[in-house]
Amino acid sequence: MSLHEELTAAQRCLDDLARTIGRLEAAVGPGTLEIRRVRTDSEHLRESLALLRECTPAAKPAEREWITVPDQPYDRSLWTDADDEGLGVQGRHAP
Repeated sequence: MSLHEELTAAQRCLDDLARTIGRLEAAVGPGTLEIRRVRTDSEHLRESLALLRECTPAAKPAEREWITVPDQPYDRSLWTDADDEGLGVQGRHAP
C-alpha cells in the first residue's frame, strides 16, 4: 500500500470509531466522563492524522523514462538457443 492509501485507510478507521462512539454515547449517556474522554481522544487522533496528512508529500505521478528502440533489425545470433514460442525447437518433431 502506498502512503496515501495508508492515510485513507486510517481515516476510514477513525470515521468508524466516531460512529461507534456515537452509538456508545447513545447507549451509556452523553454526560459520562468516560464517553467524553473517549470522544476527546478520538478527536485528538483525527487532528493528529490531519497534521500527518498535511506534512506528507503529495503523491506525484511517476516520471516516464523513454527508451529508444533502434530501427535496424536485431542480430539473429542472439536467438540461436531460443525456442519459437508455441512451435517448439527447429529441427525437432513432436512425439
